[in-house]
Amino acid sequence: MSDTRTANLLVELFVEELPPKALKKLGESFASVLADSLKAQGLASADATVTPYASPRRLAVHVTSVVGKAADQPVQHKLMPVTVGLDASGQATPALLKKLASLGLGVEVVPSLKRQPDGKAEALFLDTVKAGASLTDGLQKALDESLAKLPIPKVMTYQLEQGDGASFQPGWTSVNFVRPAHGLVALHGDQVVPVQTLGLKAARETHGHRFEAKVSPVVLRDADGYAAQLREDGAVIASFTERRAEIVAQLKSAAGRAGNHLKPIEDEALLDEVTALVERPNVLIGRFEEAFLAVPQECLILTMKANQKYFPLLDADGKLTHQFLVVSNIHPSDPSAIIEGNERVVRPRLADAKFFFDQDRKKTLASRVPGLAKVVYHGKLGTQGERAERVRAIAHAVVNQLSLHTVPFTVDDQDHFKVLDSKAQEAALLAKTDLLTDMVGEFPELQGIMGGYYARHEGLRDGVAIAIEDHYKPRFAGDSLPRNHTGTVLALADKLETLVGLFGIGQLPTGDKDPFALRRHALGVIRLLVEKNLPLSLPELFDAAAAPFGELINKPTEALLSFFADRLAVSLREQGYSAQEVDAVLALQPARLGDVPRRLAAVRAFVALPEAASLAAANKRVSNILKKVEGEVEAKVDAGLFKESAEGALYEALQAVAPKAQAAFEQGDYTGSLQALAALKAPVDAFFDGVMVNAEDPALKANRLGLLATLHAAMNQVADLSRLAA
Repeated sequence: MSDTRTANLLVELFVEELPPKALKKLGESFASVLADSLKAQGLASADATVTPYASPRRLAVHVTSVVGKAADQPVQHKLMPVTVGLDASGQATPALLKKLASLGLGVEVVPSLKRQPDGKAEALFLDTVKAGASLTDGLQKALDESLAKLPIPKVMTYQLEQGDGASFQPGWTSVNFVRPAHGLVALHGDQVVPVQTLGLKAARETHGHRFEAKVSPVVLRDADGYAAQLREDGAVIASFTERRAEIVAQLKSAAGRAGNHLKPIEDEALLDEVTALVERPNVLIGRFEEAFLAVPQECLILTMKANQKYFPLLDADGKLTHQFLVVSNIHPSDPSAIIEGNERVVRPRLADAKFFFDQDRKKTLASRVPGLAKVVYHGKLGTQGERAERVRAIAHAVVNQLSLHTVPFTVDDQDHFKVLDSKAQEAALLAKTDLLTDMVGEFPELQGIMGGYYARHEGLRDGVAIAIEDHYKPRFAGDSLPRNHTGTVLALADKLETLVGLFGIGQLPTGDKDPFALRRHALGVIRLLVEKNLPLSLPELFDAAAAPFGELINKPTEALLSFFADRLAVSLREQGYSAQEVDAVLALQPARLGDVPRRLAAVRAFVALPEAASLAAANKRVSNILKKVEGEVEAKVDAGLFKESAEGALYEALQAVAPKAQAAFEQGDYTGSLQALAALKAPVDAFFDGVMVNAEDPALKANRLGLLATLHAAMNQVADLSRLAA
């Protein structure tokens, strides 16, 4: 291709139906990798506009301002040191001639070589010009790269078609791709770029909607008219983003037609999947018999979403109605046949859900408990029955630890905790029994939720059903927490059993692999402790959770503490705290995570003080001095050994400030505790200006170190302030 114009570029690969759950990523990857390659080769500018397109049967990209040939680029080659390349008379050595020959050059270029400093010596450099890539060559490279880097979930192997015209026959050449490809478009402005891939040669023809295209094939006039022409002639909305927005608008409109205050269920993953299933969306309203609403709405919603890709309609209170929305791929003048077909298809699904629900309620959860002994939880950790007993023991230990405090439970006696322990024991015993129900067997996503429904059906004690339903919470980032104390205790016990057990047998997450979702479990425990403000110690919780395992595991307390510290640090930084603030608080390894937000708030308030920077720097200096001393320095001071006025002044300031800071700390007023330290700035600065800590007199040195240890202890109760130093 000799065209040197600057024009917009379009590339489209036309294929058989792509996997819907992967389409969005496939489209984004195809566009970004191809465009990045063009930019790297100088064929497109760094600020070129890149527009991806992805529909069920195509991946495409539009790139603005693409040149027909990239500019030539000067290239400097470092050859070798001068002493190696030239002899004493300045003539080329055999080594230099050999190097030049490898570049396709001869002795004639030796006079043009440059001598330039290279470290301590001089080296020989050759200046050449690299010809810019043509668009044909550059696009071929970009296309190959984009296809090679596609995040394909599963590759297909198929044979290329061979022949001419309409008489295509399977050939003997096989290729590998996500789906068989049938067309390639590459237009630079209105000109075809002669590239090829997957046995296809670029042209300007593509195909529109299978049933509703006005013409077939669609002959594209130029790169810029692609989306409009495909919409007009091909009845296809090529842009994934535009098609998604169209579906959202139609869903809202259809919900309004279905009834006042109705709205489609919000599900971003479902919306993406449906967008990947249609080329020209048409939202229709379907209905089912209201009798099915007696089944828990989670079951009905899940079967409609997972199996049929429908959008259930909810009322203003979030309750499921007997109407749903279907995103069709065709626009018949009379859609009644499509609606009736979808209503007919969904009815057996809903009937199955009702059957499962009715059958499951014929047996109590308690009657299913023995069956847990037949369900393997983990090869090294036993059955779900054994697991349930461990969770019961851990829940009992958690309640015992809570009973030592009145926060967050305000009670006058221990009766509340006896009731809580009884409920937690019952809920722990029954929490996993819904794994044996037909409904959860069909829809594993409903575990816990169905247990809660069946517990309410049986009339179990207030709070037990909610605890069973909530004990997996939080299931994911942003999920709600358990709604009652019993659920909180059970959720903690369940997550701790999983973490301690799997860590105890060495099943730790590695890299991006976390098959048991231990990172999510750890974040769940952190959220429960922090957001519920539970006065519980992590080391004590881990020890209590390890006890029921006996000899099955190695006690993993230290490994878990490190794991939790990492997870907590990441979580806090994502919440907007600085790395220094997080480091200062977590450096003290606070056992009670419920204290962490208040400690962070106190540190942030302290940093705003004018004295903060000086005190943090002094604290870091004190820490470094104490670290260099062999053995532990006792925080003990003899005022009779003071020789410098600055020693006495610092000691007196500490005597006045430390009790105030300590009192505030003990009352949980971490901000007040840190702010009380501001009064130490002047005496601390004076001490370091006028006192030699490492005095020759051993007693004097020990006393001064003791004074610094006292200062260090007073300053670092809320956080390690040395971590705030610049």
